Amino acid sequence: MQATLPPFSCTHTPEFPELLADLDCSLVLSTYQAGKVIFVSSDGESLRQLPRTFDTPMGVAIDGNRMAVGTKHEVLLLVNDPRLAEEYPNRPKFYDALFAPRSAHFCGHIDIHDLIWTDEGLVGVSTLFSCLFRLDETHSFGRVWKPPFITDLVPEDRCHLNGMCLVDGKPRYVTAFSETDAVQGWRPTKLESGILMDVTTNEVVMGSLPMPHSPRVFDGELYMLLSVTGEVVKVDVAAGRYEVINRVPAFVRGLVKWGDYLFVGASHLRKTHTFGDLPLAQEGATFCGVMVIHLPTGALVSQLKYVNSCEEIFDVQVLPGLRRPGILGTHGDIHRRALSLKETTFWAAEEDEEARLAAQRQAQRPDEAQSDA
Repeated sequence: MQATLPPFSCTHTPEFPELLADLDCSLVLSTYQAGKVIFVSSDGESLRQLPRTFDTPMGVAIDGNRMAVGTKHEVLLLVNDPRLAEEYPNRPKFYDALFAPRSAHFCGHIDIHDLIWTDEGLVGVSTLFSCLFRLDETHSFGRVWKPPFITDLVPEDRCHLNGMCLVDGKPRYVTAFSETDAVQGWRPTKLESGILMDVTTNEVVMGSLPMPHSPRVFDGELYMLLSVTGEVVKVDVAAGRYEVINRVPAFVRGLVKWGDYLFVGASHLRKTHTFGDLPLAQEGATFCGVMVIHLPTGALVSQLKYVNSCEEIFDVQVLPGLRRPGILGTHGDIHRRALSLKETTFWAAEEDEEARLAAQRQAQRPDEAQSDA
């Protein structure tokens, strides 16, 4: 009888660990279906996974030692302090980085999709409110931009705005499923009504797209994913057309480039009214994981596929220069014990241990009545 596989078991092509090592990086995956942010790293011969629990994580933004994660009700900011990794109680001197939660902005459920650090701070996509937003100290969020065809700032997911990318440090291109101002108006035509828009001109660059996601600018060129067809495409903005780089047999969402390689997130399809009628769902050959494309040739060169636990990937990001990064989730109490100061770091005692030490100190101290006497 075959032994039960551990959670998040995966298979991968032989070259995947070597590729990550050669590129001197680790991957960050978010999966809202499984409620995890997963670090994938390599020692050159084998892969190492580190899943951490978050509440419905979707968009992930990386900026040096900072990482932002969009969850169901808040935006979490984590910061890497390698000094904490040295004395990490569960595995000292093992990780070369340790991202610990440092703050949370409670924006409420606004359906956060892509998140990106801009020249003016963190900006995200609120799919529920059909707008780009910025964190606001006194409100749930501040609106940065909305499509001109959206008339009201209301929680109605009118066009399914989902993706965003920057040019020169500012939001430039976005993707949505439809140019509509009706409540959930994108659903009836979602297979062929997607759009790519220019934020600076409010113009639709391309229309009739099959569920576009993850617009990204790499080396001055615009790329995006067409989720219905599984295609990775390069966009000619001036001509209003695209060139297919390659096709992945899955629902694609989440795209990042490092070196000459594109890392593409791939997902199974839920049997729901949103995805159940897609051609890929009927083909029944989708998978969940990461595909690697060699951009100069467009060839699929490597892949990672989940066997269990993980059905959908939302975002894929890269941690440059980190071979064995660690991360603390917000479930449990260990993240509360990670104290980082400018001058030094500390790991506080566990809460039960703190209570025991406090009781011990109290027992050794003369009580007030004896002191008064």
